[in-house]
Amino acid sequence: MDFQIGLVIAGLVVGFIVGLTGVGGGSLMTPILLWFGIPPTKAVGTDLLYAAFTKAGGIFVHNKKGNINWKITGWLTLGSVPAALITLWILNSIKTDIETINRVIKVSLGWALLFTSVAIIFKKKLLNFSQKHAGDKFHSESTTQNMLTIGIGVLLGATVTLTSIGAGALGTVTLFFLYPLLPTPRLVGTEIAHAVPLTLVAGVGHASMGNLDLILLGQLLLGSLPGIFIGSLLSGKVPDQFLRNAIAIMLFMVGYKLIF
Repeated sequence: MDFQIGLVIAGLVVGFIVGLTGVGGGSLMTPILLWFGIPPTKAVGTDLLYAAFTKAGGIFVHNKKGNINWKITGWLTLGSVPAALITLWILNSIKTDIETINRVIKVSLGWALLFTSVAIIFKKKLLNFSQKHAGDKFHSESTTQNMLTIGIGVLLGATVTLTSIGAGALGTVTLFFLYPLLPTPRLVGTEIAHAVPLTLVAGVGHASMGNLDLILLGQLLLGSLPGIFIGSLLSGKVPDQFLRNAIAIMLFMVGYKLIF
């Protein structure tokens, strides 16, 4: 595709919002790519590698701050990567019917956006609820926790591979319930560490199926990398609750439109 300044600006805006609020880039970027007329398959495939590259830097920063629980990351990956590979195999097996794949991705994307919008709005209430029940039995049983963490990984692996959405907002919120006493920065850092191998595997899989536009990827990164840097600098200095709610409402409306 040709160079479009609009895509660079879109990458800049999304990167800035992600750096400022921590809201997942996939939930914002994929609908924008659809609005630009990018086919759903290419939008998802390109966005997955875009997420892998942009979040890779986050691993270095969070690990340096001690914000990554590598054990939890390992259990998540144990479920998510095999689920991603199975989802890719299913998509590849029906690749002859591109219209069906695009329709499945659009509907799946719509539901992922709806759940993400709810997760963003009720994130604090969900966190308070999970901390209130931190003494429940399953929190002290490591085997049960590990199995449930793998289960979350399976769910995220399939969802992220199909829609490029879920590794951020949905992943962090679900981890709140299993690890309510883990500090929020460590939950966020752990989910970022998990998101990189997942999005990389899913992105490479989509690329092997032809669902990747390198020029598009380059334009998005050209805008998003400085955008994330600027947003991160302003993070904590700008009240982001209004922004989060506005983004959640927008995602809900886009998701509803994609489904219905």
